[in-house]
Amino acid sequence: MAKGKWQEWVTPEGLTLLEGWARDGLTDEQIAKNIGISTSTLYEWKKKYSEISEALKKGKEVIDLEVENALLKRALGYRYDEVTKERCAIRDENGEIVGYEMVVTKVTTKEVQPDVTAQIFWLKNRQSDKWRDKQNIEHSGQINQKMDMSGLSVEELRRLAKLDQ
Repeated sequence: MAKGKWQEWVTPEGLTLLEGWARDGLTDEQIAKNIGISTSTLYEWKKKYSEISEALKKGKEVIDLEVENALLKRALGYRYDEVTKERCAIRDENGEIVGYEMVVTKVTTKEVQPDVTAQIFWLKNRQSDKWRDKQNIEHSGQINQKMDMSGLSVEELRRLAKLDQ
């Protein structure tokens, strides 16, 4: 496939390759490099040729869902089986070694505890109205910032002036 010619990339083969690269988690910058063009050219192609934009979007949806599922799994915690295998000899009827095979010798169920950081990340992104760090607070009323210093002595005023420096 010729590098850098958009016509080559709107063919079924080209679109499949683009979708595959996106599904494999490549960034737009990496995809542009694979094509042999600049990132800005790829962005232009995405604007001009909906087939290219759709192929990249379709490929990225798959990997995004996998990452989302992995994040959720990590946030909630999970169990898995750790399997230990050992190499064992395979012997014929005469006791001669004819090969080797891997044999399961132990299965241990392990538990990964829920990850608080993953939980926070999930909640901040999925329920940002409840969990974001920045809160919008409205104030209805007046704020009086006038300070009466008429009762202070010259000495006290000088001390206050030095504190501001």
